[in-house]
Amino acid sequence: MSILVKGLTKTYDGQKALNNISFEVKKGEILGFLGPNGAGKTTTMKILCGYLLPDSGIAEISGLSVFEKSLEVRKKIGYMPEHNPLYLDLYVHEFLKFAGKLCGLKGNDLMTRIKSVIELTGLGPEQHKKIAMLSKGYRQRTGLAQAILHNPEVLILDEPTTGLDPNQILEIRSLIRDLGKEKTILFSSHILSEVEAIAERVVIINKGNILADDQINHLKQSENASPILILHMEKPGFDFSSFVQIPGFDRVEQVNPLEFKLYTTGAVDLRKAVMEASIQQDNPIRSMTLESSSLETVFRELTQSGGK
Repeated sequence: MSILVKGLTKTYDGQKALNNISFEVKKGEILGFLGPNGAGKTTTMKILCGYLLPDSGIAEISGLSVFEKSLEVRKKIGYMPEHNPLYLDLYVHEFLKFAGKLCGLKGNDLMTRIKSVIELTGLGPEQHKKIAMLSKGYRQRTGLAQAILHNPEVLILDEPTTGLDPNQILEIRSLIRDLGKEKTILFSSHILSEVEAIAERVVIINKGNILADDQINHLKQSENASPILILHMEKPGFDFSSFVQIPGFDRVEQVNPLEFKLYTTGAVDLRKAVMEASIQQDNPIRSMTLESSSLETVFRELTQSGGK
């Protein structure tokens, strides 16, 4: 087992940031670690990296205790925090050389690894620029290059795509998938579509408690997975005010003047109500499709209900 968390508890000023949480990440697996702000994700990651000590519990990396074998564990981990700590006055190649020396790399081994990670992360055209001159996307790439420079077995990435534009997100997403072919990866993200695209399994945490630990496709078929009704109307201006009275109705999302997405908090079928409303409003339905749930709806249902 590459990552083992068992019974971790951490309290700040009397408030439990982690409440006896447990999960595992197998070798070669990419695990999405999800939760609202303040859920306990970053605290867990910092404990796994040896930055924080818990009140109680066990944390292991590749079979080694994070607390008893801290230096050995850190050699096996590549960590990229949410706010990427880079030396902006250094050039990219210079920064990686400095970071490599801190990891104990020397001579030809150091230069070979720098060349390898620059190629892997696509930093070639930017390697002789100062980090302060880089775009946000290339700064994230530089942080990833630093995290994998010593060729760790495990990568822990805290919000690796934060602040990126859609094109940059796709680039970093592709890079993480490529890294996952050889390494175990635990990463957190607020972009749930991104998690679906990268990981097969997720752990969802809220208020220090784990609410779900399962394959994404299983979660989307669970009792917490509410179907979405996709609705195309003949005319704009459809009135959904009466739907607020329907038990289980959550919200409506307008895609364009004629297309809507209706969300529920459970296995509530709104098709009959939509048909009746369309007749009353003299607004015929072009099409009505019941779509399987997304990870987003499962996440909302779990974190808003407490997982019950």
